[in-house]
Amino acid sequence: MPPLLRTDDEYYTPKHVWETISNYIPKDMVLWEAFKGNGQSARYLTEIGHQVVTDDDDFFTCAPKGDMVVSNPPFSKAREVLERLVELDKPFILILPASKIGTRYVRKLFADNAKELKFIIPPRRINFDKPGLVRSNCSFDCFYWCWKNPVMKTAPNVVFV
Repeated sequence: MPPLLRTDDEYYTPKHVWETISNYIPKDMVLWEAFKGNGQSARYLTEIGHQVVTDDDDFFTCAPKGDMVVSNPPFSKAREVLERLVELDKPFILILPASKIGTRYVRKLFADNAKELKFIIPPRRINFDKPGLVRSNCSFDCFYWCWKNPVMKTAPNVVFV
């Protein structure tokens, strides 16, 4: 049985959040927006010049798509998402809470390839779109987590935008 998503994980990424890091998203790679949500994220990535694959397939059981995952996955499934991407050896840019950096599973998962893990720190706290809310005020910081991103190969481990 596929993992269940928590109902409070339904937060969507505004367009400006992807525009902020557009220079760090490879133009020559097909992006897999693996967590489709309402479909806006894939549309926004396409609008800023990327080729994007997205569908309703279950990320945890479907065949991998595209060259790189660029997504805002459900935070309650961060561990499982990271484990699958490392297992698939799939490059990614994910929006995840900053607090996940200090977890045991992150230390273990990236111990052998920590040089490939980089972080882009946004200029301000990301406020996501939440169905039913006029404005969402996120109470914690999120970073862009990047792994095996060819655009960032020579970038420092932490980039501020």
